Amino acid sequence: MNLFNSCIYSGFVTHRRFKPKRHFFTYKTFSLFIDLHEIENLGKKIKFFSYNKFNILSFYDVDHGSRDGSSLVGWVKNTLADAKINIGTGTIKLLCYPRFFGYVFNPLSIFYCYDEKLQLKAILYEVKNTFNEQHTYVFSVSSSSKLILHKCDKKFYVSPFMEMETSYNFRLLNPGKILNVFIKQRDSEGIIFTACQIGKRVEMSSKNLFIQFFKHPLMSFKIIAAIHFEAFRLWIKGVKYVKRKIKIKNNLSIEN
Repeated sequence: MNLFNSCIYSGFVTHRRFKPKRHFFTYKTFSLFIDLHEIENLGKKIKFFSYNKFNILSFYDVDHGSRDGSSLVGWVKNTLADAKINIGTGTIKLLCYPRFFGYVFNPLSIFYCYDEKLQLKAILYEVKNTFNEQHTYVFSVSSSSKLILHKCDKKFYVSPFMEMETSYNFRLLNPGKILNVFIKQRDSEGIIFTACQIGKRVEMSSKNLFIQFFKHPLMSFKIIAAIHFEAFRLWIKGVKYVKRKIKIKNNLSIEN
């Protein structure tokens, strides 16, 4: 019997660029899907994993939300209130990578916000870049459909090889046995880039978490190394370098 609402999604991430040069890479990965209301219990019950403390694998509040170490539940609910979205005493779950030996880089983390009837009411897409900056796109979910579709203009500098004057299309499933997150980036002339994360649900336990760690040792370090390596490959291919014009620490936009 599974003791937790939280789980693990084991799978892979794929990036595909269509222009001005074609570029493709994929890597195996796993993510945590954490019920934020039980994170303290996870830290107590799961071996090799700690909450706000160093361990082989860990989760820190300071890595997300306001990034000052304060309650993530409180930050999400305040953000939803600003967006006029009410989930009452519902559940907030966060899809993210854990820290490996104290280090993590999450290019994209996603907050899934459910009401008391377990209906998905809002999604927060939390995007980070390698300059330690963050922007969160806040969307309501008006349908009970398993397929969620969102669209917005790009408001945050992510890649030095991608123009700002573009838009995002988010397409994802309400996580269940399968995780499916698909992002399409477009400019005025068509598709530039797509990113996809696919995963299979694995129950949260000390054994399963250790297996995932064993399959993906030092995953966070490999992710940041891969980002710089792929950037080098784009530079070699002659893709235009785009300078960062605006520096921010933490920002969000309500897209409803």
